[in-house]
Amino acid sequence: MSVIVSIDKDFQDILSSNSKVVVKYFANWCGSCKLFAPKYKRLSEDERFGEITFLDVNAEESPEARKAAGVDSLPFFAVFKEGQLVEGVATSKEDKLVEMLNNIK
Repeated sequence: MSVIVSIDKDFQDILSSNSKVVVKYFANWCGSCKLFAPKYKRLSEDERFGEITFLDVNAEESPEARKAAGVDSLPFFAVFKEGQLVEGVATSKEDKLVEMLNNIK
């Protein structure tokens, strides 16, 4: 599955219509966010995580989506299950994100 770009307008709808969602919060100026983007795309296409919806949210342009996960630093990853925040962390380590994804499977 590919990464879906989400904004405040559709964020809650996507959360409520997908049981498992991971969100990458980024900003255009964030170098670490740009470096992580290819890894995030690769994970979104990994068959192990086929039941998880992957979202990209620009944290500066979507303040409501940012508040939903308590984003305090970038890049920030949040996992939602049945529309509820399960875990959120600021990291640029792929291993940490894989661990989060495995925890909601």
